[in-house]
Amino acid sequence: MTDSFSFRLIATDGASRRGEVVTPHGTVQTPAFMPVGTQATVKGLTVEQVRGTGAEILLGNTYHLMLRPGAERIAALGGLHTFMNWPRPILTDSGGFQVMSLSQLRKIDDGGVTFRSHVDGATVELTPERAIEIQTLLGADIAMQLDECIKLPNERAELERAMILSLKWAERCKRAFEGSPPGRALFGIVQGGDDGALRAQSARGLADIGFPGYAIGGLAVGEPQETMLRVVADTAPQLPADRPRYLMGVGTPDDLLEAVARGMDMFDCVMPTRNGRHGHAFTRFGALNLKNARHADDPRPLDPECPHPAARTYSRAYLHHLVRVNEMLGAILLSEMNVAYYQTLMAGMRAAIEQGAFEGFRAATREGWARGDLPPRG
Repeated sequence: MTDSFSFRLIATDGASRRGEVVTPHGTVQTPAFMPVGTQATVKGLTVEQVRGTGAEILLGNTYHLMLRPGAERIAALGGLHTFMNWPRPILTDSGGFQVMSLSQLRKIDDGGVTFRSHVDGATVELTPERAIEIQTLLGADIAMQLDECIKLPNERAELERAMILSLKWAERCKRAFEGSPPGRALFGIVQGGDDGALRAQSARGLADIGFPGYAIGGLAVGEPQETMLRVVADTAPQLPADRPRYLMGVGTPDDLLEAVARGMDMFDCVMPTRNGRHGHAFTRFGALNLKNARHADDPRPLDPECPHPAARTYSRAYLHHLVRVNEMLGAILLSEMNVAYYQTLMAGMRAAIEQGAFEGFRAATREGWARGDLPPRG
C-alpha cells in the first residue's frame, strides 16, 4: 500500500505506451481496461469473478451513486471499496456523461448542472465542488473533473461553449480537490468535440492548470470510429507524456487496439457486460452471436486457448441453450468471458509494446478477427 499516486512509463513502441499507475489501493498496469461498476457492481458479476478476469481497476458512477444509496451513506459504511468489497483501485466519473445522456432531465449554467432525478423526480444539483465532494466521500483513487459532454455531430459554437465551460469547471474542481486524502488523484478532461483546434485549446488549458492525469472525453457519442480515432491521434500527443491518458467510454476491442496505437493508456466501457447480457461474445475470432442456431449442436468451448477457465469449459451448445431460454447464467457467463477477453487483449498489448512488437500484434489480432471462427470438425 502507498499514500501516493504516480505514473511510470515503462516502454513505448511507436505511439503506443506501456506503463503503470500506482494508487493507494494497488498498481494498475497500462494499457488498462476498467470494467464499469455503475452502481457499485459490475452488472451480473461478483467481485471475485471480476478479479478472476484479471481486472485491476473498476469504474464507479458519481451520478448514480449519489442518488442511490447516497455518497454520505457509502462513506459512513467505510467507502466504496469496503461497500462493494473491491480492495483494488477505483476510478469514479464525475457525472459529466449524464449531463448528456439525461439531457431531458437537466439544465446547465456556469454554476453547474441541475438534474431531475430519474429515480423519483427530485431536484438534484451537481456543481464542480459537489462532484468532488461526492467522489471524495466515495473514496475514489482517481476522481474526474465535472465536464459537459455533448453529442456529435454538433455546431462549432456549441462545442466551443461546452469546452470553455469544462475548462472553468476544471479549475474549480482542482481547487475543491485541494486537501483531499493523500494518494488520490484528479484527472482533467479534454473536450472540444471533433474540432481539432478546440481540442488543442482544451488540452493546453488543462495542462496549464496541471493534473496528475488527463482524459479525452466527449467521444463515442455518435461519431464514426474514423472521426474518434482522428481526434485521439491529434489530441494524445498534446497531453503531457509523463501522465496517464484515459479515453472515456471506449469501446469495442478494435477501438481499444487502435486507440492504444495512438497513445492512450486507460479505457472503460459497458460493452463487455451489456453485450454479454444480449448473447454476444467477444473472442480472438471476432464477435460471436450465441443466439444463432449454428451453435446449437456445437460441442466446442468458446475458446480452448483462452486464459480464463469459463471460456475453456462451457460448450457453445450449452451457452446457446442458456441464451435462448433466457437463463440468467447465460448472461453471467458471457459477461464474465467478455470482460476476461478484454483483459487478455490488454495484456497482449502490454507484452507486445514491451517487446517492441506492437505492430505485429496489432496485425495478427486484426487478422484473427477478420478470419473469424473455424467451423466444427466432422
